[in-house]
Amino acid sequence: MSPVIQLALAVGEPAAPPAAGPARGPVPVPLTGAAAVAAAAREAGIAAIRLLDGVAAGHVLDPTVVAAYLAGLHDGLHDGLHAGLGYIAEVPTTHNAPYNTARRVLSLDRATGGLAGVALRAGGSDEVSQATAPGPHAAGPAARWSEYAHVLTRLWESFPRAALIGDQEAGVVVDDALVRPVDHEGAFYRVAGPLDGPSSAQGRPVVVADLGDPDVLDVTAVARSADVVVAGRERAAGADAALTEALRRAGRSRKEVALLGRVEIAGDDLGPGDAATAATLAGELRDWAREHRLDGFELVPTGGADAVIAAIRALTPLLTDTAGSPASPRPLTLRAALSLPDPAAVAA
Repeated sequence: MSPVIQLALAVGEPAAPPAAGPARGPVPVPLTGAAAVAAAAREAGIAAIRLLDGVAAGHVLDPTVVAAYLAGLHDGLHDGLHAGLGYIAEVPTTHNAPYNTARRVLSLDRATGGLAGVALRAGGSDEVSQATAPGPHAAGPAARWSEYAHVLTRLWESFPRAALIGDQEAGVVVDDALVRPVDHEGAFYRVAGPLDGPSSAQGRPVVVADLGDPDVLDVTAVARSADVVVAGRERAAGADAALTEALRRAGRSRKEVALLGRVEIAGDDLGPGDAATAATLAGELRDWAREHRLDGFELVPTGGADAVIAAIRALTPLLTDTAGSPASPRPLTLRAALSLPDPAAVAA
């Protein structure tokens, strides 16, 4: 099976050069550049673009808005110019109530036909939840992340697609017996539910957990709800074994989660004439993935849109063994593109 490739991209306005200094991490690209990046990503066979909520090198637009814009682009002849490409919106727990996030992300998932997900960032509370929190003094971003993600998955299952009947003769739009409140009351959140719209073609949006900050999230915190776990080079060693054990304790299988290794790529490293450099890097990354049992990669190129596109075109075909091969049909959902099984029902 070919490795799964996910791209991290910031869309917005880069900081002025004196303030930005040397580029560290992704640099925001404008919307027009993002559209070109999305087209290149789809052509290269990348599964999804993770739209970042914040970077050090500038200001970014709301990832859910950017995802909706890019997913809806068309060329005048074909709706959905980037059809088949998934979009993962990064959303922090801070200032975002779970019910609001669940509605926004599920709306995007339905609109794209099951090609959306959320990369939930650990943080603080929001004004709405704080006012009604069962445990107003509860603390800990990892515990908050775990509860928040669990609430999201339960809300996404509260109105199943099967409940949408649409029987004109019987005058039945929805089988309300299948629409159930979640009635969640935890340490950080009190959420009644249900959502006011049905689930999507892929069951529910994909949940991405990032282990990039070792002081916040670990595999235990994310095991109950994550579909994708991203680990940097410093945390890849032993991540597969630790994740497998954490999933077992949570009643899940390692096959239910994709483990991706984050790869930062300097903007000028992979230009059009750097085929040898790209081949060397691709070989090193494939060896790294085999050693640590990674299911794929999250590519994090720096530089502007042209540098990102150059990195995509130079590296992705080598990582997926598709260089020179005819394009394969795109998977119909993001879960399929990430080689994930259909989601199991979430226990209360």
